[in-house]
Amino acid sequence: MKKNKENLKKLIRAGRSIIPADTVVLHGNLVNVMSSEIYQGDVAIYEDTIVAIGDVADYIGPNTQTIDATGKYLVPGLIDGHIHSECSKLSMTSFAKAVVPCGTTSIISGLDEYISVSGLEGLKEVFQEVKKSPLKVFWGAPYKTPYTFPQSTVSFNFNEEVHSVVQQWPECFGVWETVRESVQVEDEDTLGAIEQANKNRLPIFGCAPMARGKELNGYLCAGIRLDHESYDHEEVVEKMRNGMHMLIRESSVTHFLKENIRAVTEVNPALARRVSFCTDDVTATDILEKGHLDNVVRLAIAEGVEPMTAIQMATINSAEAYRIDHLVGSITPGKIADILLVDSPKTFRVDGVITNGRLVAQNGKLTYNLEAPARSSVLSSALKCAKTTKEDFEYKVDIKNGQAKVLSMDVKGPFVRKRKDATLQVKDFVVLPDTQKDVLMVSVLERFGRNGNKSLAFCSGWNLKKGAMASSAAPDDNNIIVMGADASDMSIAVNHLIENGGGQVVVADGKIVEFLSLPVGGIASDLDAAEIAYREKLLTKAANQLGCNLPEPLMYMFFLPITAIPDYAITDVGPVDCIALTTFDPIIELIEDK
Repeated sequence: MKKNKENLKKLIRAGRSIIPADTVVLHGNLVNVMSSEIYQGDVAIYEDTIVAIGDVADYIGPNTQTIDATGKYLVPGLIDGHIHSECSKLSMTSFAKAVVPCGTTSIISGLDEYISVSGLEGLKEVFQEVKKSPLKVFWGAPYKTPYTFPQSTVSFNFNEEVHSVVQQWPECFGVWETVRESVQVEDEDTLGAIEQANKNRLPIFGCAPMARGKELNGYLCAGIRLDHESYDHEEVVEKMRNGMHMLIRESSVTHFLKENIRAVTEVNPALARRVSFCTDDVTATDILEKGHLDNVVRLAIAEGVEPMTAIQMATINSAEAYRIDHLVGSITPGKIADILLVDSPKTFRVDGVITNGRLVAQNGKLTYNLEAPARSSVLSSALKCAKTTKEDFEYKVDIKNGQAKVLSMDVKGPFVRKRKDATLQVKDFVVLPDTQKDVLMVSVLERFGRNGNKSLAFCSGWNLKKGAMASSAAPDDNNIIVMGADASDMSIAVNHLIENGGGQVVVADGKIVEFLSLPVGGIASDLDAAEIAYREKLLTKAANQLGCNLPEPLMYMFFLPITAIPDYAITDVGPVDCIALTTFDPIIELIEDK
């Protein structure tokens, strides 16, 4: 409800029971995250707003609808404090259909993957889509795009000038994912975004993995409020002692909760009040099999966190960290009526979900049919790049035959890449990948029709014995990334994505083995989570059959262009040393046969 004078009068009268409630939730056990109490309490709702809790008998009129919560616990809607929903490959509509029945009623996101492929015009379409769904998105304007060092290619560059406009939008609640490197090098656009946010009294959301000591101090002096990236609990403690709100991340590929929650369970329980949760990147498969933020609550409880504390971490703590607690995060008068009906605080199984005062989900499904909007050409997935040939993925050197000593980017988990030196054969001026040594080719191709960039380097850790994998969903730039043991299969994979408007594909022996179409910007689909999960499993199985034993082969691959992840990355401008923030030559030495 808009808070204009006329609506405020109605809300005040409803709060005083002069106007009867539209809906009351009766006979539940109220989980009051403000007072850390659980007691029998009812809830009165006028339109989309909570107007009373406790005894609401005076709020019931002849047309008031009732929801019987006997035996249930009433919990505030869960808030995912940092998520790229696009990485699930689900459109906003499909994502809402998947996570709202799990109890996630709000997310904080930059929607930056949509921006990278469709600019502000596409972002506005996504905002309209969100308004029609039961899921709230509190948007943070990306501190800049692209995020990469050196600067790679995206369809739209988010800069200081853009911030001067979008920070005035009602959808904007802060500056999204301000990475440490941009602050550290005193990037003009980044500092400009922070300057604008200070004028507009907006919080700065951070991203500073492994920031400690002087580097952390410098980062905090830029005004960063919170962070979702800590690799161990000591890092969490240091950041919190220095004043940060901390989000503990538990994604589909980075399982950090067990380690990072030790900051609370082993070091200092008092830190709990400023700890919240996020999932960052999740797959449709995980949502269906484990749940979403409800699963994170259960994991925290399993690690020894008291149920009330875990629920606070998933609700009010996040709301306060992001300064949205005047809207969401608690079941108290004046807040939006986002309420969960849960079996027990300890087991935390969500049986019903109320958003905006309306019962929208029961027993794991929405109570109504939610349809995705018609897609305009702005969010079409046309890939504006030329078809490739085998030669595009052959690493050519200036010796005909011999050996090449190369630096290969060796994946050590999804968010760490280390140096691996390898010696490869050179034949007819081409450096050959070597599956026995686990050294593959990897390339990123610019797909927005801006410059036609193509990069080429070496990677390890996937153990493919043949074939190739490719994806047009590859945060944060969402250019095409392809990896393989065979240049011809790599070309086939890329061309299939170009011909079909984007997606993910596995190729072997010159044939398409599996393909998932992503027609929304080349990064997402309007298919339901169950269908996407089915396709995800087929893609993973296909990669496994080629020799890969990673838990999420394509997800590990599509993180490679993120230059904020140590120590190496690859974008359309080339392989990147993420410490020096420069591109590098992967050829260390060439030794020609005599």
